[in-house]
Amino acid sequence: MAQIPIESMNLMLLNVGRAQHNADWNWQDVSSPFSRIYYVIEGEALLHLPGQDIKLCPRRMYIIPAYTVHSYECHGVFVHYYLHVYEGFKNEMNIQEVYELPTEVDGSKTAEHLFEFLCEQLPNARLPHSNPNTYDTSAQTSGYVQRYLDMALWEKMELRGAMLMIMSHFIHHATPRIWTKDERMKHVLEYIHSHISESIDVDTLASIGCVTKSYLIKLFKRDFGTSPIQYINKKKVERAQLLLFTTDKAVKEIAYMLGFSDQNYFVRLFRKVTDITPQEYRRRAWAKA
Repeated sequence: MAQIPIESMNLMLLNVGRAQHNADWNWQDVSSPFSRIYYVIEGEALLHLPGQDIKLCPRRMYIIPAYTVHSYECHGVFVHYYLHVYEGFKNEMNIQEVYELPTEVDGSKTAEHLFEFLCEQLPNARLPHSNPNTYDTSAQTSGYVQRYLDMALWEKMELRGAMLMIMSHFIHHATPRIWTKDERMKHVLEYIHSHISESIDVDTLASIGCVTKSYLIKLFKRDFGTSPIQYINKKKVERAQLLLFTTDKAVKEIAYMLGFSDQNYFVRLFRKVTDITPQEYRRRAWAKA
């Protein structure tokens, strides 16, 4: 069972605020590279997720993982706190790769005070508008990331502490994902995540797992349901999506940063995984602006 050391939970705060709506929170097919956390204060709304609809109710907290396509439906007064959390700036496995988090948990006075604290500390982190098309863009997200990076260390420590306490409400009811009981495969998986920005070959993984190449592939498929190369490529493409969304680096530079010496191969791989090219992915992100 994989575990995340507390020091590896590198959460980055992008946005936080208190929003009040009256039948005007109705956005369709929203998807972002960051996770959303809501604390409902008053009223009700509907959250449409793949395969399920959830009623958002007062004194409850909700989390929507990054890249989850979802929609909102609101027919009356709806007041809530929101927090946008980004985990994509480090190579470690993120929280939701290790834990199956519940979408909905009970709120608490402590959590409500933490949201109030974050809003008071970062009034400029409030969204300019509730329409995702106005803030969920490459340019905007890049600016939010830079704002966080420019903060003093003590400010980041305060924010991180508050975010971890909020996240603890979900972790308390989370189910650890059983990646593998095989210590060899644990070491292999940890190596992949810590070296995802480098070129990774199966021979190296076999050496780390102290098994032959063919046996490594067999064990990896048994435990993770895919081949080592397919898993690595998926993680590299996810990292590329984050870089395309949050930076203006050229596609060639991103390919190089992820260990690809052949840009054309990187573009073909990206298209195979996402059905669009890196250039088209970035164009669509910027088209929202």
